[in-house]
Amino acid sequence: MHTDTIIAPNKDAHLDEWLDYLLAIHPSEIDMGLARVSIVAERLALINLQPAQVITVAGTNGKGTTCAMLESILIQSGKTVGVYSSPHLLRYNERVRINQQDCTDDQFIAAFQAIEQARAEISLTFFEYATLAGLYLFKHAQLDVIILEVGLGGRLDATNMIDSTATIITSIDLDHQEYLGDTRELVGREKAGVCRSECISIIGEPNLPQSVVDYAQQISCQLIRVGHEFDYQLNNDNWTFSTHITQSPALTLPTLPLANAACVVALMDKLWPEINSATINKGLELASLPGRLECVNQIPLVLVDVAHNPHAAKYLAEQLRKKIAISGKIVAICGMLKDKDISGVFAELVDVVNHWNMVTLSTERGASSAQLIALMEPIAQNQLDHSVAFELNAFNNMNEAWTAVNATIEPNDVVIVFGSFYTVAAFKLLM
Repeated sequence: MHTDTIIAPNKDAHLDEWLDYLLAIHPSEIDMGLARVSIVAERLALINLQPAQVITVAGTNGKGTTCAMLESILIQSGKTVGVYSSPHLLRYNERVRINQQDCTDDQFIAAFQAIEQARAEISLTFFEYATLAGLYLFKHAQLDVIILEVGLGGRLDATNMIDSTATIITSIDLDHQEYLGDTRELVGREKAGVCRSECISIIGEPNLPQSVVDYAQQISCQLIRVGHEFDYQLNNDNWTFSTHITQSPALTLPTLPLANAACVVALMDKLWPEINSATINKGLELASLPGRLECVNQIPLVLVDVAHNPHAAKYLAEQLRKKIAISGKIVAICGMLKDKDISGVFAELVDVVNHWNMVTLSTERGASSAQLIALMEPIAQNQLDHSVAFELNAFNNMNEAWTAVNATIEPNDVVIVFGSFYTVAAFKLLM
């Protein structure tokens, strides 16, 4: 279909009509590069967001939770804050938050109308439109701090057209290899693209690829690295943060990953040293993010998690192991996209989960439940003691899977629903 035959929605159109239009007008979902989107941003005067401070957050995993904790602390300190993140779980509006409130349909429509007028002959992807809409809404809100979560990689991601005050790189591992490369050094170079000359970058990845260090030196960006310039220590019921100069008093344990909380505190230490530990504690205590080890039922315990690569699956396995001692069996409902490292994910979790229920996702990119079982079977054969109870089931959709699981679980079991944003969204729609 030629884009010139698609008519833009009229002034009375609903948000859904705009979203359908945005999906239709660009031939590909991902089109890496900053040239097109930067021109439109210039036309809308969105390239310079000063006086707001801009924090760009990149990384293989942990971006969303890092943004949520940083947002929460800054709100507690009295600052006005915007967060741009992706993808959304249930509603498109989740992608742009201003002072912890999702933007409204009307706000998005106003932004889309402005972008549509400014782009003229330039074709934009769905993601580029979303990024520009976020920047447009933030500029009009005149915020103190803007937090931009990188969608894919860093160097060529649409968020990277904005020069940030500081950056955070949470973790570096293999994901989206077709775009970012198939080694950690190549992926690291793509993530390092968010760094800026004479600025700081907080690094949460303990095993940092040399490519990040080399690029930072090349552009005179100061790296603040975990295990080097800062560190953190988990205690029984609290944690401490330290640099070469200072050590924090005992801090509140967040419900979100501690490694990401440490990155956030490292940034606070450098950019906002006036924000005290009581405010940091309050922010950490209140921070949460849907779909990140989120509890949706207490008895039996039902958790949902968007983990979809081996790095995230390893963290999920660590959290589930903590629950084995106090639980009956651990039951998984899993749906994944076929372009992910499915075998790598299963290898991390196979010895933690007793009962697997594979689900076919209702998206073209989804792996079928039969494909998931075919990938799991050899891993279970190789890694498991065959005296251990192990069960594999296949379902056509989430409704079938949950109906079957719900009929057999005991009060002390743990259910984990994971594998993709699509998986968690499908489950949450049933609850």
